[in-house]
Amino acid sequence: MLLIPAIDLKEGKCVRLRQGRMEEDTVFSDDPVAMAGRWVALGAKRLHLVDLDGAFAGKPKNAGVIRAITETFPEVDVQVGGGIRDEDTIQEYLDAGVRYVIIGTQAVTAPHFVEDVAMEFPGHIIVALDAKGDKVAIDGWSKLSRHNVIELAQRFESDGVEAILYTDISRDGMLEGVNVEATARLAEAIHIPVIASGGIRNLDDIRALGAVADKGIMGAITGRAIYEGTLDFAEALKLAESF
Repeated sequence: MLLIPAIDLKEGKCVRLRQGRMEEDTVFSDDPVAMAGRWVALGAKRLHLVDLDGAFAGKPKNAGVIRAITETFPEVDVQVGGGIRDEDTIQEYLDAGVRYVIIGTQAVTAPHFVEDVAMEFPGHIIVALDAKGDKVAIDGWSKLSRHNVIELAQRFESDGVEAILYTDISRDGMLEGVNVEATARLAEAIHIPVIASGGIRNLDDIRALGAVADKGIMGAITGRAIYEGTLDFAEALKLAESF
C-alpha cells in the first residue's frame, strides 16, 4: 500500500485546511519544493499536490510551483488536483511531468467530461469523490450533491479512469481517524483501485487500512498528521508498504 504525502498549495505556500475551509489554513512551509524534497528523501514514491486556489477559481493558480516540483523530482509520480476543468489544463500538466490528473467537481457536474478525458488521456485520470455520508460534495466541499458515492464510482470505472480518490470530508484535516469502513465498502464495489484520504492521524490508521487493503485500497494520502508530527512518515511508509 502506498503512503502519499499531501502538499496543499495556497498562494505558492504549503498549507493545510480544516475540512476544506480556505479561511482555516495553517502554513507549514513557504517552500513547497523543499517540502516535497523532505518527503522524497524519506522514501515517498508518489506526491499528492492540490492547487487550493485553483480549486476555488476553477483554473490552475499554482502551476509554476507544481512544475518546479516535477522537474526537481522526475523519478517520483506526481498526482495533481484542483481547478482542472478542461482538456487543455490536463495536457499542460502532463507536459509538465505530472503523472496523474485528478478530476473533482467537474466529474460530478459534467460526468461526460470524465468519459472524454479518460479516453483521450488513458492511464492518467483519477476521479476524486469527496463524500459526506453516502453523498458527494462539490465546489471545494461547499455544496452537497444528490449523487451516491458508489454509483458514481461505478460509472467512472466503466468510463475507464485509473483510480478513485475517496475522502470523507467530515474527517479531513481533523486528525479524527480515517473512515475505514466506508473506504473498504467503496473498494469492494468497484474493480479499480481506491486511494483513501481524510483523517489519518497515526500508525493505527495505517494498520486499519492495511487490514482491508486487499479489497482494493492501493494507497492512502496523509497531510496534517505528518506536518504536525502525530505520524512519523518514514515509519508509517514502512508499515504501509508491508501490506
